[in-house]
Amino acid sequence: MIEKKEVGEKAIEFINDGMIVGLGTGSTVYYFISKLGELVQQGLSIKGVPTSKQTEKLARELGIPLVSFHQIEQIDVAIDGADEVDFDLNLIKGGGGALLREKIIAKAAKTFIVVADSQKNVETLGTFPLPIEVVPFGFEMTMKYIRELGGNPTLRQRRGTPFITDNGNYIIDSSFQEINQPEELEKNLNLLPGVVDNGLFVGIADTVITIVDKQLITRVRK
Repeated sequence: MIEKKEVGEKAIEFINDGMIVGLGTGSTVYYFISKLGELVQQGLSIKGVPTSKQTEKLARELGIPLVSFHQIEQIDVAIDGADEVDFDLNLIKGGGGALLREKIIAKAAKTFIVVADSQKNVETLGTFPLPIEVVPFGFEMTMKYIRELGGNPTLRQRRGTPFITDNGNYIIDSSFQEINQPEELEKNLNLLPGVVDNGLFVGIADTVITIVDKQLITRVRK
């Protein structure tokens, strides 16, 4: 919890007056949004674009002004968390079920910054099951196609019923063991009928704020 707070609040240093800010989802970015709310109350002028209904609710409670895509041309910076980060700053995201909106906002941002505690750093992606957002119709066939790509998919459930994303879709969590070619897997998954998008974020993150050997560091994509 201390690490999450430290890296989350560090991201505030990348926010300037007048920015359009993508607001991520999750336990680490919560601390960034909370700190951002404090600064807004003190006079900081920014507008936020939330990645989930959960984040939208939090931002409104903190008094952070929000805008939608039809009101803006681009996002200056997006701050979000990750479930895994490799040495090349490739990510697995979607543990919270917001991967589609997170990817849309990350791609729309001039700068995408990830906040991640030390446990999220991995040499190779794949220990964390990869979330895949799929349409409910025919999801059983989509799971079959995922198996053919080498995955071991399971339908995410909450209290015995399928988990529903903010977009009205299902999430399939699939282990792939080690993901040595994340770019190829990301593309292949998105070609499958029924797949909306998946939680591999390859070549998108510009900066990762994290903890290594108990030291706060900032890693920049080469």
